[in-house]
Amino acid sequence: RIIALNFPQAVWVSAEVLRLGESRGHYYLELVQKGEDDSVVAQASGVIWASDFRRILATQGLGLRSVLREGLELKMLVRPDFHEKYGLKLQITDIDPAYTLGQIDMQRRQTVQSLKDAGLFDKNRDKKLPIVLQQIAVISSKTAAGLQDFLEQIQGNSFGYAFDISVFTAAVQGVNAGPEINQALAKIAKQADKFDCIAIVRGGGSRLDLSAFDGLELSTAIANFPLPVITGIGHDVDESVVDLVANRSLKTPTAVAEFILQHNLQFEGGIYELGEQLRDIASRQLYSASLQIEQGISQVKWSAQGRLQQASLHIISAKEKLPLFAQRLMQSQHKTLEQLENYCLALHPDNVLRRGFSITRHDGKVVHSASELNTGDELETRLKDGKVRSSVKKS
Repeated sequence: RIIALNFPQAVWVSAEVLRLGESRGHYYLELVQKGEDDSVVAQASGVIWASDFRRILATQGLGLRSVLREGLELKMLVRPDFHEKYGLKLQITDIDPAYTLGQIDMQRRQTVQSLKDAGLFDKNRDKKLPIVLQQIAVISSKTAAGLQDFLEQIQGNSFGYAFDISVFTAAVQGVNAGPEINQALAKIAKQADKFDCIAIVRGGGSRLDLSAFDGLELSTAIANFPLPVITGIGHDVDESVVDLVANRSLKTPTAVAEFILQHNLQFEGGIYELGEQLRDIASRQLYSASLQIEQGISQVKWSAQGRLQQASLHIISAKEKLPLFAQRLMQSQHKTLEQLENYCLALHPDNVLRRGFSITRHDGKVVHSASELNTGDELETRLKDGKVRSSVKKS
């Protein structure tokens, strides 16, 4: 009551929305202020009556619904109101969405700087994608339209590619998104060897729907993750911190599916191109070998002809030389025969006797030694001009 009495005029205050409820157009808020260690140092209840909500909505437009959610810090024009039964409440009569958006942007910049200071900002982005993406872990909400878009695009592809897709469910917006996505990442990390990459997909929404993807804890987990992370969280203008640290960031789930298909198609095209190169190399080598064989055959042909021609010349030359060679051979042999004839004539017994030699026989046998004879043996000695008979007187 004292607070209500001391603040008769509305004042601007800032506080974080811890809990938010709605009933019959009235909005009930549990507001807190936190210290540097994230502990609650002050807490109060607030209410936006339906009439005030309609007036604020007419003034601020759809930006009001974007900032009026749990976990965000609001700048509010409040008037303390005390009720004996319900106690003190802060009656909220206006909200400044620009303040909330500014706070979100400031926290986002702080998160990015923290990741850079820790050397994590480029860590996942620097991971090399496998040459083929086939085993894919998908994090999304069961009810997210983006999940169905992704599955239809990738499983119904016209290339005939087959994929093994495992879906890990998690909230993809609201205060539970960060913790649930972290839990899904932890499950995937335990079986990381089964997957080629992670795809985080969700449908479209406002910029504030992406606030969970600006959190330091989730951004750090993705930056540090052992697998490449591909995001398609459905926002055409703004990038979340998770988008910035992910290996690849696409605008929509359909774009993620198309990226994976094109990545695999590029590999298939490379294989086809390699096959064409191998075919071209083989064709050139076969052509070169064919030329070498033809050249070899030609060389053998000319070599054989050359050798035949050379042999023919040798035969002609030999034919021309043969009579002369035969004549010389006959002359040489004739001379040899004459020499042999002269030698034989020189050794003929008659010629030997003419040179003063004699031949003595005993009983018709030529006597070669005196030891062959005995006393009284009758001998016949042939001389050049006749024969002489004699007998052995003493032996």
